[in-house]
Amino acid sequence: MERLRFATVGSVDDGKSTLIGRLLYDSKSIFEDQLEHVEAVSRRRGDDYVDLSLLTDGLRAEREQGITIDVAWRYFATPKRSFIIADCPGHIQYTRNMVTGASNVDLAIVLVDARTGVVEQTRRHSLLVSLLGVPHMVICVNKMDLVGWDQGRFDEIRREFEEFAARLDLHDVTFIPISALAGDNVVERSANMPWWGGTTLLHHLEHVYTASDGNRIDVRFPVQFVIRPQRAEFPDYRGYAGRVAGGVLAVGDEVMVLPSGLTTRITGIDSPTGPRESAGTGDAVTLLLADDLSISRGDMICRPNNRPRASQELEAMLCWMDDAQPLQPGRIYSLKHTTRLVRAKVNEVLYRLDISTLHRDPSATGLAMNEIGRVTLHTTQPLFHDDYHANRVTGCFILVDEASGQTAGAGMLLPPRT
Repeated sequence: MERLRFATVGSVDDGKSTLIGRLLYDSKSIFEDQLEHVEAVSRRRGDDYVDLSLLTDGLRAEREQGITIDVAWRYFATPKRSFIIADCPGHIQYTRNMVTGASNVDLAIVLVDARTGVVEQTRRHSLLVSLLGVPHMVICVNKMDLVGWDQGRFDEIRREFEEFAARLDLHDVTFIPISALAGDNVVERSANMPWWGGTTLLHHLEHVYTASDGNRIDVRFPVQFVIRPQRAEFPDYRGYAGRVAGGVLAVGDEVMVLPSGLTTRITGIDSPTGPRESAGTGDAVTLLLADDLSISRGDMICRPNNRPRASQELEAMLCWMDDAQPLQPGRIYSLKHTTRLVRAKVNEVLYRLDISTLHRDPSATGLAMNEIGRVTLHTTQPLFHDDYHANRVTGCFILVDEASGQTAGAGMLLPPRT
């Protein structure tokens, strides 16, 4: 069954967790004991309704404060599609959690409160969705029941967001008026908004076209592990395991291995379900090659005439995540890129980006937690990479503080300036 990964983002109290709870409830994707528990907690809190947001707010602190802190992952399916949901926090201090949750989704749902409209956190999260290269966005104007189901208010918010989004790199934006609490236009069409001629949210999620989102042209296969059973029944078996990061590989294809630059041919493709003739983006497989080459973890398999960029000098948009140590240019970090681990130094902060106004501050010399900036880096070994917007797998990396072992920053690689 085809799968869609999506994230819910937006400001605090815009109804992200309630929306997911409504999707799970109306699509009959929760167990009876889960619903009974949510009903009991709602009664203890004195609510006169069943608070469906409790289905996703799993941490005790989240339930007590009524906010989302960590990214909550939920799963459900309909006859048309299966779904993986990331419920991302709305508070500014948890921006790093939002970046983590939205970094590998196919679609982002941005919740906007119909009463307050497009606020600072709406713009902040929309910018982050744009920077993260999420292919599809749905603007859900929520709480339409609290503005009398007014079409004029919906149109006003739509114009306001479109004016802001014109400065962002967004390609597919859909607007839907909803009430997550009451369920209007979430799974079933709303009788309260007869003026709305579009689809429900679930219908859109089931039918949004994602087949062309992945990069199926540039073959990229980072080697994760070399498999050599060395058993009597497999005396000569040598396979190279990993996940296809781009393109399509097939038995008989000529490929090149980086950094050696040697070429060979694919003689077999093994998978958890058995041998196969081809593998595409996202597939976890083991490649068998015609020649016994020296290949190890971190090497990259690609086409001879379509290679990733290889460089030690990099430019990237960097989101800083370390609350203990701000970014210090000149300091050495561990850099994790695909399956490759090298040491790296941030040479310079070119500018810090105000993610509310899109203003660039070239006077910035560092980055504090949750701040984003354009930086230059130098690595001890070349990275085989693509621009982030060409390939989200080979175009991203994380920086790790070598002293604490904590993730310090997440970066998106950019084309070099000319």
